[in-house]
Amino acid sequence: MFQRFFFPRLAGCCALFVVASAALAQTPAAPPPVSTHDTAQPMLPAQLQDFGAYVDSVRKTFDVPGIAVAIVKDGKVVMEQGFGLREIGKPDPVDARTLFAIASNTKAFTAAALQQLAEQGKLKMDDRVIDHLPWFRMSDPYVTHEMRIRDLLAHRSGLSLGAGDLLYWPPTSYTTKEVVQRLRNVPIKNGFRSGYAYDNILFAVATLVIEQASGQSYADYVRDHIFKPVGMDESLIDMTYLKPGMDVATGHAKSDFKDLKPVPPMAWVNDPGAGGIYASVHDLAKWMNVQLAGGALSVNGVDGKPARLFSEDSQSQMWSMLTPIKIGKPPIPELAPLMPHFYGYGESWFLSDYRNQRLVWHTGGWPGMVSRVTLVPELHLGVVVLTNAESGAAFNAVTYRALDAYLNPAQKTDWVAIYDKAVKKAEAKSDDSYARHAAARNKNSKPSLPLAKYAGTYRDPWYGDVIVSHENGKLRLRFSKTAQLVGSMTPWQNDTFTVRWDDRSLNADAFVTFALDMDGHITEARMEPISPLTDFSFDFQDLRLAPVKGDKSGTQDD
Repeated sequence: MFQRFFFPRLAGCCALFVVASAALAQTPAAPPPVSTHDTAQPMLPAQLQDFGAYVDSVRKTFDVPGIAVAIVKDGKVVMEQGFGLREIGKPDPVDARTLFAIASNTKAFTAAALQQLAEQGKLKMDDRVIDHLPWFRMSDPYVTHEMRIRDLLAHRSGLSLGAGDLLYWPPTSYTTKEVVQRLRNVPIKNGFRSGYAYDNILFAVATLVIEQASGQSYADYVRDHIFKPVGMDESLIDMTYLKPGMDVATGHAKSDFKDLKPVPPMAWVNDPGAGGIYASVHDLAKWMNVQLAGGALSVNGVDGKPARLFSEDSQSQMWSMLTPIKIGKPPIPELAPLMPHFYGYGESWFLSDYRNQRLVWHTGGWPGMVSRVTLVPELHLGVVVLTNAESGAAFNAVTYRALDAYLNPAQKTDWVAIYDKAVKKAEAKSDDSYARHAAARNKNSKPSLPLAKYAGTYRDPWYGDVIVSHENGKLRLRFSKTAQLVGSMTPWQNDTFTVRWDDRSLNADAFVTFALDMDGHITEARMEPISPLTDFSFDFQDLRLAPVKGDKSGTQDD
């Protein structure tokens, strides 16, 4: 979920990365340290003179109630502004101080924390994870033994896309340590360090490494060693720190991919290092300026030298490519100008290029909120876009208009129209996918067994128990550790059912297929999302649900 709604999706592998040029591996010379929030804003470039009207067109086209944007250049804040509403149906406006869930943009803070601890001598980035967490296990002994701290940040572990996300997404009752302990049963489907596949679960491991090495909770460490030095006074680790009356956005999602509605805030306490932070563009402007200054802070250090959040060498490591990513074809020709010449992942940052400039960036997705942070190091330029609806098209359309104001000022591209076309194509493709399922369905078929025979507890090695109950002549399905994953099952064909979740904002309805042995006993249940638009964090396809022998919760035969 936490790398969600970027268009096109960021999945795939790449040829072996051999060497990067020095220009790509090194941090650019930083400008002199200045205030990370300079109130004397420079004049906006010509392309941004009508920026308010442009952002409003983005909000209208992609059905986004509120957007906040900050742009920094040469150490100064060019603009920080809110547009629209914090919540539909209420008058409170979004402003530069409005807090949003920044989701996977949290990952860069986790990487910075680990690099700080390395500078303090409390760990080395190439230490084995088991040197710090001796009980840590992956499902492959070799990967367990060779997994380094740096690997936790690079999406190259061999896990498949979003593997294990159901352990904490939607929120579960597992602790962070329980999540990491269950990693030993999450299947590894690819070669270790052989390619890219986005994950969140290894950031739970990184969270525990930070806590073990620092002696502090993740929240306390980030607050004391990153937020405070940078001056991010408004930022919080997760929604449990929110208080009534705070200037905070409400997320919005389209139930059944159609009707936009507010969704409740989500507390994520069992993998905070992957996506827990709430922040405003006001604070993130400061964060971008520190990044663009090579880790230098605006305050003085010892001997007249600037204080530093982290060293230039640490930043060089974070911004060096560890995992190449395959560059695919654009879904529509109009997006061809965005296709990079190189593309990969460093330590919690994506690395690519746009109009002959290196980009260091990340996106994030949360229930009802998506965001993007983009840095252009050689131009000392940064753009952050926070939204309170689930539209990657919206944050991309805003980001590229802002980038073009500096990188392509002679041409004014209508990114709103381009992304609108791309979204419509994706939606049409989804409709076609369901139509193909419907066409292949035998509507006259019936389940092999009476409905009550499908009831029982089914256990997956890594998630745990999923319960099917027979209630009032119908089947209900419940994930035992996930309060939101409760829904009704309806026969589809043969021994396949659909499950329709009670919470319609999830947009994650799934097929459930039961396998029977020669005696008509259920041996396994498998699941997969119905719609290709369902977020990859609903990794139902990785579940191997076996009936629990002797279970008394239903009428499942032994």
